[in-house]
Amino acid sequence: MRKVLLLSDSHGYIDQKILKYVDEVDEVWHAGDIGHIKVSQSILKLKPLKAVYGNIDDIKIREKFEEDLTFCCEGLKIYMTHIGGYPGNYNRRAKKIIEAFKPNIFICGHSHILKIINDKNNSLLHMNPGACGIQGFHKKRTMIKFNIENLKVKSVNIIELSNKII
Repeated sequence: MRKVLLLSDSHGYIDQKILKYVDEVDEVWHAGDIGHIKVSQSILKLKPLKAVYGNIDDIKIREKFEEDLTFCCEGLKIYMTHIGGYPGNYNRRAKKIIEAFKPNIFICGHSHILKIINDKNNSLLHMNPGACGIQGFHKKRTMIKFNIENLKVKSVNIIELSNKII
């Protein structure tokens, strides 16, 4: 079993509330717009990190992370990118990788809107954790915590952090 914290769109912001949840899992997946290398460094001090860069990320982050990441976790195939779209409306690049890699889970960020959608056409679970940072139009800061066990996503918890006003 693997415990995962999924986050996105930190935009250079990380606080003790986020790090408390980092402590509770085996690894962290970040779906881009990290915003500052200190965010990834703060996470890596505590747990392993899988991440992709997003559209606001600078050269330091782009040198450390890829635009698209495919990997396996507990027997499931994962595809993560920052800008990918949603079931029925994937962008060209994401659609091509989904068709070739055939992931069980597709993760993206960018929209700042938390969504978990079962994509029956592509036999995958689409996950977007929303935004955990304080920049953007979102009203709530969100993340997703879940387990991967026996080839299934289990114990999915939507985490709502404090409002953006700090």
